[in-house]
Amino acid sequence: MCTQRLLTLIGGLLSLTLAGSAQTASRGTLQWASRVVGVSSEKKSETTGDQFKASQALGRPNKPLQLGATPCAWAPFYPDGTTDEWVQVGFDKPIRARQIVVAENINPGAVVRVIVLDENKQEHVVYQNAGNQPRQDPLLRIFPTNPTYVCHQIKVVINGAALKGMNQIDAIGISEDTSPVTVGINVSANTPKEIQKENLGKTVNSPGQEVAPVISPDGRTLYFTRGLNKANIGGAEHQDVWYSTLASASGGNPASWNEAINMGSPINNAGDNAISGMAPDGRTAYLINVYQPNGSMSFGISRSIRTKAGWSQPVECKIANNYNLHEDNQLEFCVSPDGQAIILAVQRKDTRGNRDLYVSLQLPDKTWAEPVSLGGVVNTADAESSPFLAADGRTLYFTSMGHPGFGNGDIFVSRRLDDSWGNWSEPENLGPAINTPEWDGYFTIPASGDFAYLSSRAGSMGEDDIFRLKLYPAIKPDPVAIVSGQVLDAQSKKPVASEVISGIFNENKAVSKVDYNPETGEYKLILPTQKTYNLTASREGYFPTTETLDLSKDKRFRDIRRNLYLVKIEPGQKIIMRDVLFQQSEFALLPGASVELDRVVAMLEKYPAMELLVEGHTDNQGEWEPNMKLSQDRVRVVKEYLTGKGIVESRIQTKAWGPSKPIASNETEEKRKQNRRVEFTILKL
Repeated sequence: MCTQRLLTLIGGLLSLTLAGSAQTASRGTLQWASRVVGVSSEKKSETTGDQFKASQALGRPNKPLQLGATPCAWAPFYPDGTTDEWVQVGFDKPIRARQIVVAENINPGAVVRVIVLDENKQEHVVYQNAGNQPRQDPLLRIFPTNPTYVCHQIKVVINGAALKGMNQIDAIGISEDTSPVTVGINVSANTPKEIQKENLGKTVNSPGQEVAPVISPDGRTLYFTRGLNKANIGGAEHQDVWYSTLASASGGNPASWNEAINMGSPINNAGDNAISGMAPDGRTAYLINVYQPNGSMSFGISRSIRTKAGWSQPVECKIANNYNLHEDNQLEFCVSPDGQAIILAVQRKDTRGNRDLYVSLQLPDKTWAEPVSLGGVVNTADAESSPFLAADGRTLYFTSMGHPGFGNGDIFVSRRLDDSWGNWSEPENLGPAINTPEWDGYFTIPASGDFAYLSSRAGSMGEDDIFRLKLYPAIKPDPVAIVSGQVLDAQSKKPVASEVISGIFNENKAVSKVDYNPETGEYKLILPTQKTYNLTASREGYFPTTETLDLSKDKRFRDIRRNLYLVKIEPGQKIIMRDVLFQQSEFALLPGASVELDRVVAMLEKYPAMELLVEGHTDNQGEWEPNMKLSQDRVRVVKEYLTGKGIVESRIQTKAWGPSKPIASNETEEKRKQNRRVEFTILKL
């Protein structure tokens, strides 16, 4: 979206009027056509892509419950058709088809012949009709009597001139089962029949229009776009970004939203303004449009950072070969929790339909790579829009007009199946309690994953309002933890500007990376639970510090505060490494110990005159002599590792203390863990 308005077709959310009943398309060996063998003609669409092509007759029906034209079904070239239009398809697994299903999504009844081709390409006519008798049921079911041949291909012939208007074939299927096939919508499992939506009230909503909510990861600040409001900088005919903060519960009263505030300049100007993403730190906003120096705006994405002085002037996120062929220049996007990917809803030369979802990955120079399609599992020949990637980095919510749904655009959920951006699970419809006969979208979820925020006109105070609803388990993203804190000088306890990286424990792979600036208050990361991580802070002139964060047993959202302490590289400073080098009661180095020790090697190489004292400590469990021997063996192994990397032996002194110098009590395992440590003291620099 450039100077165009945000979508306003959001009314009717959560209406309980259904377009039909959802059923499962699973009967025996039902399979849908997988390839096109031939076609008489194809309707020419106004855009590039796969709209109305014969390939749209492949796969499951896109319009299982609604009759109507769709670019996701095959249509002949001529609008009213001719007497002999046909499409021929093949199947991955030829079978003795005892049932053939042809889905006609508009003007059902135009099919005049259905021909089965066996392995020898011999034709068997299994259905013949005049083609001029309309049907109410869009599914034509044919039951060949005890077929002796195997169905490899099917040719469907229609008389497009018999029934006035467009004719389309949505899907062609075969089954060995004679029970009549029914098809429906792929709705998320255990979807509740009713969901209570909550209007956020007068402090957020107005008689005007509130759309496109963006909830901060901590769930305490709600950003949204407000239109039809005289208080907007550009006047009521333009849109501004507003925000509201969540007041804490007090006096027995639940938490409530404070009066919404206009974000003001430079985020808002005389044009149409909208926010589409917020980084985990809550201080980096991603905005629609590129803010030009002369005050105008152009197509693209910008970023603004909040400092003590306020929000910075939005700066363009430069995306390679970034363009949009959409007739209204409409753009919606979201930014991944780690800030390394932008998912865009745009129309490009390789788009399958009106708009598709693409991903643009951040490059080392902080620019962004050319957008790449998320692929055919997510995208259809119709419009996909309104993407939102949850805090787990893998659960994607989006609006589609092409996948089977209840209205003009439904909200779906799909999950990344690996680390790529092209392998997704089959999209699931969020169900008729959320999706309505109208266009539904702008789904956003805080890191806690407890509520979803969205726009709706149903039950609003005027135009579209912001609502929230409680998420049911089937559509929740994976649980995550928000990890925040400061990076401090270990001696002075003053904040140190630094880089903070999280990585999977014992894997040399970064999960996320943020810059900590004392002016902004704290670093903040979002990490999926049920894994163990290393948190590493680094800054020139300091020894990198690494702490282990064990979330492997956490199956719910967590909010964790963790300060990181950096040791300045100067004589007398002590660097402590706890529980990362050895197994308990052993002196063999753990596989991940090399990462920490290689940092020590790098420091010694950078400072060729540096000398170190390596000291080993144990807890008080067991006998004194074995503990002393254990600490001696540990410092010996560490020294051997360093000298094995080329460090001169005379630069490394060692001392074993056993359990004699605890830094915590030995009453609990957690305390004893602090005492099991290796220390490096800088003797000379």
